[in-house]
Amino acid sequence: MDYDLLVIGGGINGAGIARDAAGRGLSVLLVEQDDLAGHTSSASTKLIHGGLRYLEQYEFSLVREALRERERLLRIAPHIIWPLRFVLPLSADMRPAWLLRLGLFLYDHIGGRRSLPATLPLRLNGAGLGAGLGNHVRRAFAYSDCWVEDSRLVVLNGVDAAARGARVCTRTRLVEARRDGEVWRAVVRDRPSGRENPVVARMMVNAAGPWVSEVLGGRLGVNSQRRTRLVKGSHIVVKRLYRGEHAYILQNPDRRIVFTIPYERRYTLIGTTDELYEGDPSGVSIADHETRYLCDSVNRWMASAVEPEDVVWSYAGIRALFDDGSKDASEVTRDYVLDLDAPVGGAKLLSVFGGKITTYRRLAEQALAKLGVRGAAWTATSALPGGDIPDGNFAAFAQDLAAAHPFLPVTLARRLARAYGTRATRILGRAVTMAALGEDFGGGLTGAEVDYLVREEFARTAHDILWRRSKLGLHVPADTAEKLAAYLGAT
Repeated sequence: MDYDLLVIGGGINGAGIARDAAGRGLSVLLVEQDDLAGHTSSASTKLIHGGLRYLEQYEFSLVREALRERERLLRIAPHIIWPLRFVLPLSADMRPAWLLRLGLFLYDHIGGRRSLPATLPLRLNGAGLGAGLGNHVRRAFAYSDCWVEDSRLVVLNGVDAAARGARVCTRTRLVEARRDGEVWRAVVRDRPSGRENPVVARMMVNAAGPWVSEVLGGRLGVNSQRRTRLVKGSHIVVKRLYRGEHAYILQNPDRRIVFTIPYERRYTLIGTTDELYEGDPSGVSIADHETRYLCDSVNRWMASAVEPEDVVWSYAGIRALFDDGSKDASEVTRDYVLDLDAPVGGAKLLSVFGGKITTYRRLAEQALAKLGVRGAAWTATSALPGGDIPDGNFAAFAQDLAAAHPFLPVTLARRLARAYGTRATRILGRAVTMAALGEDFGGGLTGAEVDYLVREEFARTAHDILWRRSKLGLHVPADTAEKLAAYLGAT
């Protein structure tokens, strides 16, 4: 088939570019070798943030752009993105208070903060925002950023791209592609069946993340001077460490920072590490020394000690950052580079190096501008699927959803509101009892929700559903994955 644009990679950047391009009227094909958000984009710290620590590296333009995007994303996806208060405890052995105060002043002002609370100095007494910290911590600053359901952000961009006419193909791998004058002639393979199909596209975007260089040199036969640095980031999840919905940003002697964040009601998320990585980006996992590092980081500050045996779940991802020559993995720039290969009379190729979830939407706009795509930018004000909540008032929306479906358990009603926003009614339909929602897989997961995820969100496997479309893997009984796999095989 013929397309205007072929996008390689179903992470946040690929899905964002596909959505933007489809909304401008282009015919778009997105191919992803695994599941949407199957790798890096589901292995983040789940934050929409400017990157406070990037100010130390003088990345002012990156922080400014990210803070502006934080406001925009909060408006277009209030169901999966919400404000989060962070507490930054102080220590005389770490960065001085005046330096942190200056950094936080810049953080509050360079990005046009509108909806989030400003920074405040704190005197801690072990309660409120100090709950969870050790008694030795007396002073801190509180500032604001946002939480995001990262893999759902990717999926919703894919859903909206498809709704606007894009073809989104998961479990589909680019075999090869070659220029033929003003078009690309490519071959893509459906991995489950092994079937190969020819594709013709006027333009191509290589948004393959950790595989961007391999796609360039191996499958496209294109030489590029741009290089990536693969950086591994790992996280652990433990039982809830403290009361309250605030997060902590903890300093370490090596000048890195680690977050502790309330997670899935009953847990605390701790991360991330930063290590240069060599090897296959697929199937990466946390190493023992990373787990120890994260535990030690928490134990310096928190009242409750964490040990490796307390970890209930962990995950790791590979960030493909633009190689700026930095020796320290934590100092490699998080900014992105868009590399356009457009020979005279030849089809255009744009490769995406680096980037972060917070700036994906702006990256997509700039990518299409580099490709010369016409049409007005539109994604800054157009809600993502389910995000068209009246006045962006999620609390009122969630209350109304629960009231309209009184048979739902309170926790399930809120989870459906958070995950699906206004599209939750597509799952609930006219049901007036839990039994009407079909098979009960445990943890509030029903046949109606599974059917919806397969039908409208590209889910194919139990893992897609339990760990990317949701985090129900932390809540369901041990046999749910097996039951779910049998159900998917029968439908």
